[in-house]
Amino acid sequence: MKGIIFTEFMELVEEKFGLEVLDEVLEMSGDEGIYTAVGSYDHRDFVKLIVNLSKKTGIAPDTLQQVFGQSAFKALLASIPASASIGESTSTFQFIRHVEDYIHVEVKKLYADAQPPKFHFISETETEMVMDYQSARCMSNVCLGLIEGCATHFGEAIEVKMYPQTDDGSVVRFSLSIV
Repeated sequence: MKGIIFTEFMELVEEKFGLEVLDEVLEMSGDEGIYTAVGSYDHRDFVKLIVNLSKKTGIAPDTLQQVFGQSAFKALLASIPASASIGESTSTFQFIRHVEDYIHVEVKKLYADAQPPKFHFISETETEMVMDYQSARCMSNVCLGLIEGCATHFGEAIEVKMYPQTDDGSVVRFSLSIV
């Protein structure tokens, strides 16, 4: 998992809960909190941070992942070069398609060892999109938050339903409807 995920998470925790809580979560996790945005780290360390933040705050891990995804969308958007075709997206659905076609491709070019999630598009109309999210990291709630952050960015009201396709959560079907 890319370090930018860790650095964004720690910034969010510090902003929402304070430096003391961040330090306690890092200590509970046996983590020194030293990450570089371009480094690669074990996703299990991220899961540990989420679980321990949940223990500390009483907020469910799925909710914390979702809030993180909403926040991380802003950083994702800011990291996209102005010349990139994805920047021309005018809707949530267009942007999501570009994530698979542009962002995940660029990540693989920059980091040969990267394993970004995959989106498999099932169907799409002007008001509905159905896709499968596939990731060995099983972080569909981060994906949910990213979708919500994207919809907010485009000023769209979108209802999102999630349907696990595997017992381990590595494949989740997302059904998005503009409301």
